Amino acid sequence: MVTTATSSAPLIEKHTIGYVPPEDRHGKVRDLFTLWFGGNIAPLPIVTGALGVQLFHLNLIWGIVAILVGHLVGGVLMALHSAQGPQMGIPQMIQSRAQFGSLGALLVVVIAGVMYIGFFASNIVLAGKSLHGVVDAVPVPVGIVIGAIGSGIIGIIGYRFIHVLNRIGTWVLGAGIVLGFGYIFTHVQTSDFLTRGSFNISGWLATVSLAALWQIAFAPYVSDYSRYLPADVPVASTFWTTYLGSALGSSLSFIFGAVAVLATPVGMDTMEAVKLATGAIGPLMLVLFLLSVISHNALNLYGAVLSIITLVQTFAYRWIPTAKSRAVISIIVLAACAVAAVFASKDFIGHFVDMVLVLLVVLVPWTAINLIDFYVIHKGQYDIASIFRVDGGIYGRYNPQALLAYAVGIAVQIPFMNTPLYVGPISEHINGADLSWVVGLVVTSPLYFWLASRDSAYKRRMDGGKLVGGV
Repeated sequence: MVTTATSSAPLIEKHTIGYVPPEDRHGKVRDLFTLWFGGNIAPLPIVTGALGVQLFHLNLIWGIVAILVGHLVGGVLMALHSAQGPQMGIPQMIQSRAQFGSLGALLVVVIAGVMYIGFFASNIVLAGKSLHGVVDAVPVPVGIVIGAIGSGIIGIIGYRFIHVLNRIGTWVLGAGIVLGFGYIFTHVQTSDFLTRGSFNISGWLATVSLAALWQIAFAPYVSDYSRYLPADVPVASTFWTTYLGSALGSSLSFIFGAVAVLATPVGMDTMEAVKLATGAIGPLMLVLFLLSVISHNALNLYGAVLSIITLVQTFAYRWIPTAKSRAVISIIVLAACAVAAVFASKDFIGHFVDMVLVLLVVLVPWTAINLIDFYVIHKGQYDIASIFRVDGGIYGRYNPQALLAYAVGIAVQIPFMNTPLYVGPISEHINGADLSWVVGLVVTSPLYFWLASRDSAYKRRMDGGKLVGGV
């Protein structure tokens, strides 16, 4: 049955936010490793990883330790979300209605949509810079448009094509980054490669936070890429293939960025440092990264479009859009992001850092609530029909317990924040160390479990006593 489904699966994805029935399930769980490994060998994680030594002034060893800690911890949360996909067969944002209610989930949907659009715009800027680096005659704005169109084509074709490209990309990009590491380590151009920077607690925690957020930022859409797998795929298999692929791929990219900027003079743009540090193979590396960012950025466009569809479908609940609707919305989002990226390209790194640090505050309590609800309270048992009802069915329009826990989860992080927009008093007292995401997880998880356990809604039964939630 699985073989038949795989061979007959259309190239252009026909589903959007609707439930994927068993006859349309296809693919292998190993595809999740290649998707998240190949997708993370890209310019944006390289630029982000370089911030540990550029912005936070860590040396190479402590930078690598912070990067590994952040990805290994954040990757656990990300992979737990991925494991929900085969069990539910629906996108993550739609599934959030079961925790927050049909209208209550809109807050999270909007936040996720903004995040996808921000990542998409940031990535097409890097695509433009990479293309300009390969072909000087192509201006950065033109490169941005070309990168956006390339990602748009992949995103419109959808799920299956994205997986195919990343299966190929894993081998090509994996070999490329190993070759790049080898060249840099044998052609270091600076005398302070191992001594530039030092350990400082605030910079180390900030780098850990960036790496952890990189993983957590995938949480709102990671299960979108596992929802087509057969429902009998073990949770452990989905978890480990996602975890290993994402943690390994993103760690390599983060470390590559740090190594490249330390191997070149202080003050260079990260991608320029990569080109200089990799010398003779620099143009090849830029070509690989250009192809990677175009392919990977399709995920951000895909996620943004699903978020918009989810937002609209909340009010037009009888509408389950087709591939045509998804294509039209993709083109609109693509065009808007391309225009914005052209005007924001000169200072995009500053805007990107601001965005990810703010996202850390709003995503952490959501991921805590979603995981506690799925694994501890409902144990993966949900009523799919209710999730698509305008009144939320058994989940209602609002879930006060989830919204309260979410608000508290954000509020408790504020004193521990350290962002360009605001520095909390506790963070200021401990030399700028940002512990907000740890506090958010530690407080929100037990609070939501306690609130939900006191509410009888999650224990409701239907269909003659069939348990759809709770224990």
